[in-house]
Amino acid sequence: MAKRDYYEVLGVNRNASEAEMKKAYRRLAVKCHPDKNPGDKEAEEQFKELSEAYAVLSDGQKRANYDQFGHAGVEGMGGFSSGGFGGGPFEDIFGDIFGDIFGGGARRGRGQRGDDLRYNLTISFEEAAFGVETKVQIPRHHPCEECGGSGARKGTSPQTCATCRGAGQVRYQQGFFSLTRPCPDCSGAGSVIKDPCPSCRGKGKVRGKKSLSLKIPAGVESGNRLKLSGEGEPGSSGGGPGDLYVVITVEEHPLFKREGNDVICEVPISFSQAALGCELDVPTLDGKVKMKVPGGAQSGKVFKLSGKGIPVLNGYGRGDQLAVVRVETPTKLSQRQRELLEEFAREGGEDVHPLGKGFFDKVKEMFG
Repeated sequence: MAKRDYYEVLGVNRNASEAEMKKAYRRLAVKCHPDKNPGDKEAEEQFKELSEAYAVLSDGQKRANYDQFGHAGVEGMGGFSSGGFGGGPFEDIFGDIFGDIFGGGARRGRGQRGDDLRYNLTISFEEAAFGVETKVQIPRHHPCEECGGSGARKGTSPQTCATCRGAGQVRYQQGFFSLTRPCPDCSGAGSVIKDPCPSCRGKGKVRGKKSLSLKIPAGVESGNRLKLSGEGEPGSSGGGPGDLYVVITVEEHPLFKREGNDVICEVPISFSQAALGCELDVPTLDGKVKMKVPGGAQSGKVFKLSGKGIPVLNGYGRGDQLAVVRVETPTKLSQRQRELLEEFAREGGEDVHPLGKGFFDKVKEMFG
């Protein structure tokens, strides 16, 4: 069955603001929430459809993709993921609507998903340009080997909670509604540990490190993130693990600066090279290349070296390198160099001593 238009699902127009969409979602979600309609499959499907629509339209990037390409534009982007660290729009809005009733949002204590992790990775300018494979050590918890992750002392096992009878939830009546919340005795786990494991103290997991191989694609820049599904903290009570987000920081380069996919490099040349023209060895990410500078080049003149820039991330082609020539003025001159420059200036009709006696004579004439 074809998916309905997300705007139609929420009952808003395509120009609706974020506040309008959130209001519509709140109103409809309260009506079809599964805990208000136990056993009603139609309400459950409606609730899933509603949550999926809101998860996409409440995210600026996903909404833009959906507006341009429809459902195909957001396939594989994770409809219920906010793209950040932790829960998405589903969890956020139900933290507002049902926080007090359900004990902190839509998540249930049983089968708790593990936390997402963030790892900051610093790489060199060249590694960012061409990609790199590297290994990292991620501090995180892993299942306790002593108890196999059960949390109970070896030879024993967790016992079914007598209060919720293993359900992890208790149901109670509030007015016209039949509501559920995590069991207060087992914290939603459905079981209790009478004899905790001494190694993990009943938690079922211990702190450690995991070695992971990362493949950084060519063209990344500072702020880009890589998502490794299932490499976050382990879940509890049968819940799945969280995800790992690797956040990239690119070191500065002594010669190159990046602008988009282009590389900027300043190339110093002497006065004589600028005046007469020259051929230079210019550094690039691929090594040195020959570049011709015509006579009469001015300081700040930009020369383009096509295809010598940064590869396009997840795409094809490369940017360019922009070589900016900077004419350097010598700070020390030999006597012979000074004489030659003075002769050059006189040939061009220039005042060889602009700050000498002639200048002060002119000042005296002007001001008396």
